[in-house]
Amino acid sequence: MSTNLLSSPTNFGIGGVVKAISWNWKNQQFQIVYETIGSGSPLLLLPAFSTVSTREEMSGIAKLLAPHFQVIAVDWPGFGESSRLPVNYEPAIYEQFLEYFVTSVFDVPITVVAAGHSAAYVLKLAQKNSSVFSRLVLVAPTWRGPLPTMGVDRQIAGVFREIVRSPIVGQAL
Repeated sequence: MSTNLLSSPTNFGIGGVVKAISWNWKNQQFQIVYETIGSGSPLLLLPAFSTVSTREEMSGIAKLLAPHFQVIAVDWPGFGESSRLPVNYEPAIYEQFLEYFVTSVFDVPITVVAAGHSAAYVLKLAQKNSSVFSRLVLVAPTWRGPLPTMGVDRQIAGVFREIVRSPIVGQAL
């Protein structure tokens, strides 16, 4: 199910062992990248959603928690080093992915730290299946993202979002 991509820590991410898990969405095969550092009870770090979201934004907290927990940080589908397939990235993708990831990777209830809008997906999964989480930490769950906060027009923000999501140009950005 999961595959070791690197046997040693990387310069990108949280400084742990990088793995990937395959996940299907509407007959599309995603490779989802996640990273593990530390040992102990599992703690999942979910980065906030933004046009430049990656697990690396969680590296500071991951390194602080690694002496006490097995910290796992994930790149959401369409973000970071995970697949950026040409699909409509609707909320159902993230709801179903989170449930798949949590139930496939972990065999015990986990602590989760969810930043920004990822908090809503965590709450929805907790409501559906309360046994998957032992503790929830929700950080800035109403965060809007940089473009709306800067007052950028919705159409311009939409164009920028599509460019960042594109397979080649998006990866470069």
